[in-house]
Amino acid sequence: MIDENDKITTTSDDVETGEVEDTKKDQTDEYEKICFLCRRPESKAGKMISLPSNIYICADCMQKSFDSMNNMNINYNDLMQNMPNISMIDLSSLQDRIPNQKIKPKSKAKAKKDEKEPVKKLDIKSIPAPHKIKASLDEYVIGQEHAKKVMSVGVYNHYKRVATGTMDEIEIEKSNMLMIGPTGCGKTYLVKTLARLLDVPLAIADATSLTEAGYIGDDIESVVSKLLAAADNDVERAEQGIIFIDEIDKLAKKKNTNQRDVSGESVQQGLLKLLEGSEVEVPVGANSKNAMVPLVTVNTKNILFICGGAFPGLEEVIKERLNKQSSMGFKADLRDKYDNDPTLLEKVCVDDLRAFGMIPEFLGRLPIIFTLSGLTREMLVKILKEPKNAILKQYQKLLALDEVKLEFQDGALEAIAEKAMEKKTGARALRAILEQYMLDIMYEIPKDDSIGEVIITREYIENTGGPMILLRGQEPLLLESAQN
Repeated sequence: MIDENDKITTTSDDVETGEVEDTKKDQTDEYEKICFLCRRPESKAGKMISLPSNIYICADCMQKSFDSMNNMNINYNDLMQNMPNISMIDLSSLQDRIPNQKIKPKSKAKAKKDEKEPVKKLDIKSIPAPHKIKASLDEYVIGQEHAKKVMSVGVYNHYKRVATGTMDEIEIEKSNMLMIGPTGCGKTYLVKTLARLLDVPLAIADATSLTEAGYIGDDIESVVSKLLAAADNDVERAEQGIIFIDEIDKLAKKKNTNQRDVSGESVQQGLLKLLEGSEVEVPVGANSKNAMVPLVTVNTKNILFICGGAFPGLEEVIKERLNKQSSMGFKADLRDKYDNDPTLLEKVCVDDLRAFGMIPEFLGRLPIIFTLSGLTREMLVKILKEPKNAILKQYQKLLALDEVKLEFQDGALEAIAEKAMEKKTGARALRAILEQYMLDIMYEIPKDDSIGEVIITREYIENTGGPMILLRGQEPLLLESAQN
């Protein structure tokens, strides 16, 4: 019987009739059973298995215990010594106790094998011709006709080389390329544009972070791992790709130094086998072999390498070589003959690059060497307005979202090009100049909804006037320069 204070009172008659046991059973049923191992309640783990000493275990933990004992071959006597309060249970009795609950064995998750799609074989007829590749580059890159022609032919031959393979006894060797040009002339942009146009894995790596094996920095094989990542870790597709190594001039030998050059000549020597063609072990998803990731073997025999660099100071090396032929007297070559020569960089040869600091073994594996010319004022004006993604078109798109039309006068474009020439940083200076002069316009235009058109004048670029503002349905209004 249970009194008001929920205390159990017993009598001799109750003990004889077994009412105390029924009362205790009813009281314990009020609480939810919890698994002794996983600590889950009966509502989540299912019906519990009762063990001596008021221990409850769910079916999942019980099955795991039996699986672990079968796998580890645990001796029954040792188990009983470690767990003296638990007696061995017969599975048949458990099934009798839980008729509606089936103890399912642990299902082992089977790893699905990634079924790789077969690599599409290149068809010679589907390879874009050099003039088509160059026509696509012309839509984005202004000038550099010789460089675009060389790259178009090189990529076209690379496609044909991969497509033919070993069709006959004549094996086609790959022609790695080295492009040289001043900063801002479009070397990296040319390759990035090529990457968008071609359906071939292309990786752009930076040579400044490469170091000799064993030192802090990227390993030389990291340039191949970037190509593997660009090919979605498909080795066969990566072996048909193109790698562009930018800032290759930073690997030149350091002059007048006694310190160990871990990022110069030693890296050039490490790149020799990659350029020529060899099997290298590349980590998947990492830049270092020390990472705990699997390694795959990539053959670089069919990978086309394009190296590019600004080579600052190379003009002085070329000028020094050319001035050795100067003499005195009438009709003699003067030493200052090449001081203002805009085509001086086109006269480069392998001897000049060796004097710059590139080792001959490295240059021998780059048979095609071509230069990019510096940008003139006319080329800068065309860069501003002619390409598909020209800088002016980007600003016009931004203001068009505010329903404002943006126009640039020809005099303003010439003034911007002249200021960019003074900075001597190539096409990169155009963005900096436009950001400076478009700041106030982009800030003030959203304030007034009545503005319909903005015309940038030469006076505004030269800080002697302001832009022309056309209100919606009114005559143009000339604003004062924000600089004044």
